[in-house]
Amino acid sequence: MSIRLSDTSDDLPVNHEINVTPFIDVMLVLLIIFMVAAPLATVDVKVDLPASNAAAAPKPDKPVFLSIQADGKILVDESIVTLAELGAAIGVATKADKEQRIYLRADKTITYDTIMGAMNKLRSAGYLHVALVGAETTGPQ
Repeated sequence: MSIRLSDTSDDLPVNHEINVTPFIDVMLVLLIIFMVAAPLATVDVKVDLPASNAAAAPKPDKPVFLSIQADGKILVDESIVTLAELGAAIGVATKADKEQRIYLRADKTITYDTIMGAMNKLRSAGYLHVALVGAETTGPQ
């Protein structure tokens, strides 16, 4: 009977199985990242933003325009209103139709804070369909 005290072979047996544990770890990390990032990508204020080079959408017979001029004056169609009177003035212009789209146009020098203040007043008055109006261009910028 013989005993072998040392193994001179340094070869390991070949393993033909695929180790999927690192792949599963990466997929779980990506899943967690997307689960955290998805709610951050949504915006609470619903706004329809048309592309600037898209064909113009058909307008209703009598659209309601909310305009903010460079000096800060707020106009509903042609009449000047204050921010406090905005909900009531839009209600009169739309005949209390909360589903009618309001077209918001503002001078490019107006701050984002002023536009959001007007949109918050519209939202609190129950008008959720707001379209931002921009200058039309002839091609991609």
